[in-house]
Amino acid sequence: MRREMSVNGTFYPGRDVELKRYFEHFSKVYDENFELPDLKCKAVIVPHAGYIYSGYTANTAYRVLQNSMVKNFVVIGPSHRVAFDGVSLCNFNSYDTPFGEIKSSKSLYEKLVNNFSFISLEEAHVEHSTEVQFPFIKYYLIDVNIVELVYSDTNPQEISKIIDFVLAQDDCGVIISTDLSHFHNLEDANKLDNICLSAIESLDVDLLHSGCEACGKIGVEAMILSAKKLNLNSTILDYRTSADTSNDKSRVVGYVSACFENI
Repeated sequence: MRREMSVNGTFYPGRDVELKRYFEHFSKVYDENFELPDLKCKAVIVPHAGYIYSGYTANTAYRVLQNSMVKNFVVIGPSHRVAFDGVSLCNFNSYDTPFGEIKSSKSLYEKLVNNFSFISLEEAHVEHSTEVQFPFIKYYLIDVNIVELVYSDTNPQEISKIIDFVLAQDDCGVIISTDLSHFHNLEDANKLDNICLSAIESLDVDLLHSGCEACGKIGVEAMILSAKKLNLNSTILDYRTSADTSNDKSRVVGYVSACFENI
């Protein structure tokens, strides 16, 4: 069973040559202003909006993630289209991207199904929060294999257990997908998003629940819980809003990328 593309041509370009131009542009702009941090991360938080809005933020995280040398990743994102209880895991053989397919990590898949309870809801995997990560993965993380998890109504502690398990495996990492606040004016969005950023930086779940708005908040909380337990250090890589691209400050969406490394 192949995980086909569903938002190519909308959330991201459908042609490999166009995607490459995007990634090269994002990297060029970053390098003209910053020096890429030398971090060895096995886990990241990344956004999932259309590339014209959040691609720069995500691109920074994937460039940093190249240093990890990890060969198997679990991509975890919230369901936006289908409501269900729990976490969905399907037995895909591969994941399509405009750059070609990404192979499924069969060994990691088997370990996950043998240690945790999942549902297998194929329609939940017609999901942009995870899919927009795949072109980045194929372009930046050569020969990587992946497993896609999509959650709806579930407990952050349960996802944290999965994260703990994955990070304990040799050569395995985690990609957590979320956007931040939606459709506030820029000033209010910055205030709300700064709560999220501070919670991620300080690994503070209580702070996360004091005003952070994020569609993938469950996944973010799970990552914070795991980072505290595993003694990981959190670094914010980039934050911006859709206003940086659209110049519309009346209804913006916030985006963050962060990485987690051993102290």
